[in-house]
Amino acid sequence: MTTTDDASGREKQRGQLLRQTRGTNNATPTHPITCHPLPPANSILSRYSRQRKGKQIAHLTPPKMSQLLSPIALRALRTLTHRPAISSPLCRTITTSPATFASKQSPITSRLNFHPVFRTAAVGFPAVPKRQFSSSPIIRATYNQVRRGIRTGQRARRGGSPALKGTPGLKGVCLKTGVTKPKKPNSGERKVARVRLSSGKVITAYIPGEGHNIQQHSVVQVRGGRAQDCPGVKYTLVRGGMDLGGVGSRMTSRSKYGTKKPKTN
Repeated sequence: MTTTDDASGREKQRGQLLRQTRGTNNATPTHPITCHPLPPANSILSRYSRQRKGKQIAHLTPPKMSQLLSPIALRALRTLTHRPAISSPLCRTITTSPATFASKQSPITSRLNFHPVFRTAAVGFPAVPKRQFSSSPIIRATYNQVRRGIRTGQRARRGGSPALKGTPGLKGVCLKTGVTKPKKPNSGERKVARVRLSSGKVITAYIPGEGHNIQQHSVVQVRGGRAQDCPGVKYTLVRGGMDLGGVGSRMTSRSKYGTKKPKTN
């Protein structure tokens, strides 16, 4: 009798355990914090499918969802379906295009007049001009250094005709005439004359043009202007002035050589 009683008692306990397990599986899950009953899986999936704008996910879920999904999975699915859209007022998105920025501008950025700095070249924005000055430092003298006399004046320009003393021309007497050779790469013979000016200085002057009629004791007029290929010759005699006559048979630039206009019949 004892063995039969023990067997019947074990069967009763096993039946009670099965009923308890079936009851827990069929019981509706509750929220862990608010303890409110969670909606069934079918309503959750239908709401989720409506929010996804017609994208059905029936192929992902079998017909009996409550038997396969645990309460933890249902809770996670519910939080996903009921999660609000992420719109943080502190998050600002800096775009690289002004058009996209204007379309994605949030109310808080428009209220705060938020204007990002675009690093890339955009259409409609003027290009940054390049610097038109040098960035190297300029060494300047201090006031005390200027007071001590650190600054020096600019050197005076040396005149090309120092014997004329700032006058356009002077009268002189020819001492002698001669010929000198030009420096390289030129070659030839340059006619020159030693002249004593009315100021008492003796200079070497160049005789321009072809041929001349001056000799010793001839009175000439001297102007400034050097001969480029004759070293030391810084003055020129004026053709057609005083004893020095003009160049004959000269047709061009006659005024420079003292030639009169030829008469025509």
